[in-house]
Amino acid sequence: MLQTLYDYFWWERLWLPVNLTWADLEDRDGRVYAKASDLYITLPLALLFLIVRYFFELYVATPLAALLNIKEKTRLRAPPNATLEHFYLTSGKQPKQVEVELLSRQSGLSGRQVERWFRRRRNQDRPSLLKKFREASWRFTFYLIAFIAGMAVIVDKPWFYDMKKVWEGYPIQSTIPSQYWYYMIELSFYWS
Repeated sequence: MLQTLYDYFWWERLWLPVNLTWADLEDRDGRVYAKASDLYITLPLALLFLIVRYFFELYVATPLAALLNIKEKTRLRAPPNATLEHFYLTSGKQPKQVEVELLSRQSGLSGRQVERWFRRRRNQDRPSLLKKFREASWRFTFYLIAFIAGMAVIVDKPWFYDMKKVWEGYPIQSTIPSQYWYYMIELSFYWS
């Protein structure tokens, strides 16, 4: 059963162009080809990215936010109310007018107080300005470094100046180490 699923998943007609087999993509003559097993490296790299991101946000983005005078905005918290909290978590974050009236009777609050409670409760779930800044600075830093590294890696390749050279030898094209690591790092970033 599992072998049948495996065979269907890796069916050559699904993944490869016509007249090409997996055997054609075996490493030989000093040429290395991409393999599905190469994707396993992305998982530990994604974990590494999570760790790097944590320390980046803690030691770079947060002090930078303080330097740029980005502060947390004080938000009013919704007072504890089990009835409204249960509805918020199970039925929705924006009750209709009929539901507001029903919740008003159940909780002993006025309709206006129920609406205010839901507004404050929704605001509690929104990410803070500092959190948004840290996320944006992390992404900016990664994309800037990835762009510079990508340009450094590709500038000496013949296909950088002549796009027709990209297709030479298609569909049997080997992978160079700089290409391999660029794609693995990008994929790891998205996994993280």
